[in-house]
Amino acid sequence: MGPFLSRTIMFGVSIACFGAVWAGVQTTLPADQAGTGAFVGEAHASEKATIIPIPRVAAKETGKRAVAIFAGGCFWGVEGVFEHTKGVISASSGYHGGTKRSASYKLVSAGLTDHAEAVRVVYDPGQVSYGQLMQIYFSVIADPTMLNAQGPDRGKHYRSALVPTNARQAKAARAYIAQLEQGRFWKRPIVTGIESYKAFYPAETYHQDFMQKNPRQGYIMRWDKPKIANLKRHFPQHYRAKPVS
Repeated sequence: MGPFLSRTIMFGVSIACFGAVWAGVQTTLPADQAGTGAFVGEAHASEKATIIPIPRVAAKETGKRAVAIFAGGCFWGVEGVFEHTKGVISASSGYHGGTKRSASYKLVSAGLTDHAEAVRVVYDPGQVSYGQLMQIYFSVIADPTMLNAQGPDRGKHYRSALVPTNARQAKAARAYIAQLEQGRFWKRPIVTGIESYKAFYPAETYHQDFMQKNPRQGYIMRWDKPKIANLKRHFPQHYRAKPVS
């Protein structure tokens, strides 16, 4: 997390997902990711959507409820986008990949665990498919070419990953990443992983619905609201103005 915060931003709650800077100021990146201006080139990933095709292989889920988990950097924005997606019943921030004992923001944000900041999405497959959720995820939420990073945030806990919760999702996820690799929609290789489901541990209460509760918080304004705008612009058929909570 960032070494400093503007005094105008609430201490404690606001340090989540802050990376090393506020409002997009450049951080240290590998040479192939460094920007030439005052901001990191990929720092604008949250503003520039990369619209990709729908998956060719469907998960073919049935019933009224299904669950999927997505890790894509700071969980505030991931949660926020899916809360604005039609067919999503609920989206909750949390931790996936490590142990129950280490599932705390203090430990995860310090990089002392195997957890990723993740979001558990409960959805109605009759209204939105797993494939459509993946399409939205790769198009407007996460840059799949950034290794252990998203936007200004750095660390393994900010890795991008699909976490299928059943065999059908796993098959669809593998096929989709292969499809996207063949399509070469990004200049750099895709590094988003597919992780086996272990257990999802909800994050602390103050992280839940963070974007809804703090719409003018600095990080939200700079990095996450553009993702909602991209969802509305590029996927109007999936956008809902009033988010679920």
